[in-house]
Amino acid sequence: MSVTVENVRTTADPLRIAVVIGSTREGRFGPTVADWFVRQATRRAAVRVDVVDTRQVELPHAFGASTDHPSLPNAAETLSRADAFVVVTPEYNHSYPGGLKNLIDAHHTEWQAKPVGFVSYGGVSGGLRAVEHLRPVFAEVHSVTVRETVSFHNPWGSSDDSGALIDTEGAEAAAAKLLDQLAWWGEALRAARAACPYGK
Repeated sequence: MSVTVENVRTTADPLRIAVVIGSTREGRFGPTVADWFVRQATRRAAVRVDVVDTRQVELPHAFGASTDHPSLPNAAETLSRADAFVVVTPEYNHSYPGGLKNLIDAHHTEWQAKPVGFVSYGGVSGGLRAVEHLRPVFAEVHSVTVRETVSFHNPWGSSDDSGALIDTEGAEAAAAKLLDQLAWWGEALRAARAACPYGK
């Protein structure tokens, strides 16, 4: 039997997933992809989703700079209470956006000992080169990245009049596998952190 969110969580004790929108550009496609994934995740009764939009988080512009910004504590609180993360990222020049790296670097313990999944979009590669560059970054902040990903290849124009993605049957199957893996790791690592706080 596959392990799903419902297998390991109850609605009274939901798996909290923070969905991180990585792009900050004008005209970005990220919110469309993020909205689609949020709908997939919230079909599961034992899931609660928060969204962290990198564009709406005022971040320091250099590593080690002051993090005394009015919106940064709110992002930190959302990331801290999450059991798992899903990063929605485009591919820029064969890698991921600089603003996303800034968000990752501006936090530390919030990421530790938690699983991270990826939903990517881009041209012919579907953003997968960005994902492969992000894996070692998250390893360095002590997160565990799951194997399954969701990728959208050349998705621009693949939406209806409301802006919602269409023809997503394959992506929905991939999202289900991603959510199953996040559930397993989210529960296992939550129990481990409760038994022995990470880094202690």
